[in-house]
Amino acid sequence: MIIRIVRMHFTEAGVQEFLEIFNQHKEAIRNFPGCLHLQLLKDVEDVNTYTTLSHWQDETDLEKYRKSELFGSVWGRVKTLFSERTQAFSLEKFIEL
Repeated sequence: MIIRIVRMHFTEAGVQEFLEIFNQHKEAIRNFPGCLHLQLLKDVEDVNTYTTLSHWQDETDLEKYRKSELFGSVWGRVKTLFSERTQAFSLEKFIEL
C-alpha cells in the first residue's frame, strides 16, 4: 500500500473554491481504481492550509490516477489557488505498533 500526503497552502480567497472543488470530486477520487482511502485534513494553526491523505493499492494505481483525466481537471483548477508551493510525499508503512 502507498500512502500519499499532499500539503497545500491556499490564498485566503482560494480556500472556499478549493473546498467546493474537493466536495465535487471526492467521490470520484475515492472510487478511482486502486484508491482505498481519501481524507481531507485542515491545519490547526493555518486556516488556509489543507492536506489530503490518500491510500492506494500500489504505486501503479497512484500513477494511473495522476495521469488520469480526473486528476488533470481537478489539479488544473486547484493549483491556481495556491499561495505557495505544495509539498507531496509518497510513503509506505514501515513499522506499525
